[in-house]
Amino acid sequence: QVQLVESGGGLVQPGGSLRLSCAASGSIFRFYVMGWYRQAPGKQREMVATITNGGTTNYVDSVKGRFTISRDNAKNTVYLQMNSLKPEDTAVYYCNARSTSGGYWGQGTQVTVSS
Repeated sequence: QVQLVESGGGLVQPGGSLRLSCAASGSIFRFYVMGWYRQAPGKQREMVATITNGGTTNYVDSVKGRFTISRDNAKNTVYLQMNSLKPEDTAVYYCNARSTSGGYWGQGTQVTVSS
């Protein structure tokens, strides 16, 4: 059973920073890609950032230059560093992992950007 547990969300003012963490049960080497997605109220879930086993990253245009995804294989954890946060970044952020046996989601963590 794969478990992904997100943490690090919260309330932050515009221009602030947060770092999200996604801790996986067991080794993350089995996941050929891991990523962060978000869903704002009334909107569809969208990809925010992904990172492959080889370290190749991909970002949605709206976060390029502000967000950074990284992975620590020793800690079985993927991170999303979010800087220069904007109100439009407000959403529930979900961790996703894909392996040859399927895709998995975490429970989500709320990020609210507001003054």
